Amino acid sequence: MYVCSCFGVTEQQVKKHAADGACTPRQIASACKAGTDCGSCVRRIQAILGRGACPRRDSAGQGQPAFSEVQELEEAA
Repeated sequence: MYVCSCFGVTEQQVKKHAADGACTPRQIASACKAGTDCGSCVRRIQAILGRGACPRRDSAGQGQPAFSEVQELEEAA
């Protein structure tokens, strides 16, 4: 199904770009131009990204918030 009629971008293409690391409509636009012409697809792109098309990234890369490492260091000192 087409998400962006202006540039012929499909839902699968948006999901692929999201899997490759584009996690915002602006990043999707940079990857494939979707959302940069008339803008009518931006809400659809947001909905796709909101349904888990974009893998979550950990702040610390370990499944914990980044500040927890700081707290652990402070407690150890």
